[in-house]
Amino acid sequence: MNDYKALRTFLLAAEKRNFAQVARELDMTPAAVTRAIAALEDELGVQLFVRTTRQVSLTTDGAIYAAQIKPAFDALENARKDLLNNHKADQGRLRISAPTWFGQQVLTAILSAFNAQFPKISFEISLTDGMVNIVDEDYDLAIRISAAPSDKFTIWRKISVVPRILVAAPGSRFVDLKHPNELTPDDCLAYSGESRREHWVLSDGGASATVSAGRAFSANSGEVLASMAAAGAGVAMLPRFHVGEHLRSGRLVHVLKGWAPPELWLTLYYPPYQALPPRIASFSKFFEQQAPVFMAEMN
Repeated sequence: MNDYKALRTFLLAAEKRNFAQVARELDMTPAAVTRAIAALEDELGVQLFVRTTRQVSLTTDGAIYAAQIKPAFDALENARKDLLNNHKADQGRLRISAPTWFGQQVLTAILSAFNAQFPKISFEISLTDGMVNIVDEDYDLAIRISAAPSDKFTIWRKISVVPRILVAAPGSRFVDLKHPNELTPDDCLAYSGESRREHWVLSDGGASATVSAGRAFSANSGEVLASMAAAGAGVAMLPRFHVGEHLRSGRLVHVLKGWAPPELWLTLYYPPYQALPPRIASFSKFFEQQAPVFMAEMN
């Protein structure tokens, strides 16, 4: 009998004070319980129980030993259960990093639908528009909307392409633009987490144009950029699904429709697993099926 099982048998016997009941709970024979306790006593060189025909009781040494090892055994048992649960497809905990707006507007609906099917999986969600290091920060996976991946130390799964468009306030002078060259760096609202300018590369399917953005305004929030654009501050370049509601309500309009920037990717990133743990594989499959549906509804 291994040490773990021997200690488990001893602690249950210390609690129940009945070898027959211990045998039933651990699916052992009473004789096997007796042998396990005797073997542990031989190993320790002390008597742990006083046995009579009517009852079993702990000796002083047995009571002291039980009190000392129980906290450590409980911690070991909890760790064992957590590990087993984490390797079940329908149980465990998922720690996920996601972009702020996507997390608020899309991920919540996906999580609600997923939870209906997998109620025993719990979540810890961290929303940030920065690119987190999922290995160092101990995430199970990260959801990203970005250019094609270049990280060599993680694995990733492409979910869908994310088209971007240029938007501005209706009635603003930007509505009548014919060519990107008509935009100045002050006109273009940049998406940047570090208050940096960016360069928009736009194409009409043949020709291309590069526009400097962010001289007057930049932000690391797509919603802030959308609001600034709606207020007439300039032109923002944002994912189509991000501004769908703004377009439907008339707060924003699509400008320079013949010109488009490169598409982004909606991607799931993972630490370098040899194989995806079952709970992560379950969520990934569900996310891959549902995310494009929810995003399409927002276009």
